[in-house]
Amino acid sequence: MKPGLAARWLLRACLIALPVLLVAGVFGGLLRAGAAPAAVGGDWLAAAATGHAFLVICAFMGTVIGIERAVALRHVLGFAGPAASAGAGLAWLAGAPMAAAGMALGAALAFVAVNAVIIRRQPAPHTVVLGLGALAWALGCAAFAGGAGPAAVLPWWLAFLVLTIAAERLEMTRLARRRAGAAETLYAFVALLLAGAAASALPGPWGGALYGLALAALAAWLVAFDIARRTVRAHGLSRYMAVCLLLGYGWLFVAGAAWVAAAFGHPARDAALHGLALGFVMGMVFAHAPVILPAIARIKVLFGWPFYLPLALLHASLLLRLAGGAASPHWLAAGAAGNALALAAFAATLAGAALAWRLKAPDGARKTLA
Repeated sequence: MKPGLAARWLLRACLIALPVLLVAGVFGGLLRAGAAPAAVGGDWLAAAATGHAFLVICAFMGTVIGIERAVALRHVLGFAGPAASAGAGLAWLAGAPMAAAGMALGAALAFVAVNAVIIRRQPAPHTVVLGLGALAWALGCAAFAGGAGPAAVLPWWLAFLVLTIAAERLEMTRLARRRAGAAETLYAFVALLLAGAAASALPGPWGGALYGLALAALAAWLVAFDIARRTVRAHGLSRYMAVCLLLGYGWLFVAGAAWVAAAFGHPARDAALHGLALGFVMGMVFAHAPVILPAIARIKVLFGWPFYLPLALLHASLLLRLAGGAASPHWLAAGAAGNALALAAFAATLAGAALAWRLKAPDGARKTLA
């Protein structure tokens, strides 16, 4: 059953809002890193800087993931969540943070409901982990709407992204043979992550330490059991995705170690947050976008070697940011600028690949997407 007219309009509205939300989130991050002048942009840029994590995680990634689940649900009500998360980001930029926080909470609760329906339809390990990720997002949004600080909010928001990605990889590899106890080990690490997120709001370092250990453990599990270890020897898109995944798992481990170090007072907060958000999460976006984009936007892309260029820039600039940024704010700003350039280059590569497919594909194949 194809989505109705209302669902298509909601989807289009979300797809139009997504570039605005990403650009605002990136510019806010550049301002925070000292890579953009504070005088440029006016009130909206100040709002983007204060709401950098909110815009990137709740507004942008929440909308992207919500669209993907809504397409899987194939019901107009499934698009209410991504519409609300996109609206939350726009409300934040418009100077209405309380309304934005309420809309984000509504979006997260709608996402929980969507995942509950999907779990009922398809009770499987990956759908349960997706549901737990949705619940983590809702708990973080509830804490944010209640005025909690970053220490109590960010672990929940980032757990939402980590668990969503882990569930997607679990789904992709569900037909592969795994050693006995692999699933149970994953569940234990997921429980450890959620416990660390909950304990992060408490005084002392142990919540953060537990959270970091869980991130590192999940990275080790993904390296051990993901099919990327085999597909990296393939060719074309399969090899590219595997390279993205394995690099991302490496950054997930680094972020976990940095999270533990930061919990005990070491200056590793930027490595913890951006090793996770950029190295792992955006690395996964780079990996899956050539596959997900045709599914949700009905746009096919022609894969080629240019996809490796923004990937290399992303990881090189992240290394510059985290290795040099600890010694000099100039290196931090340069690395952040490189991160932003990598995202822009990836968007341009996707657009070019979509155009290349349209130019190369036969007329009949193009019409199937119309």
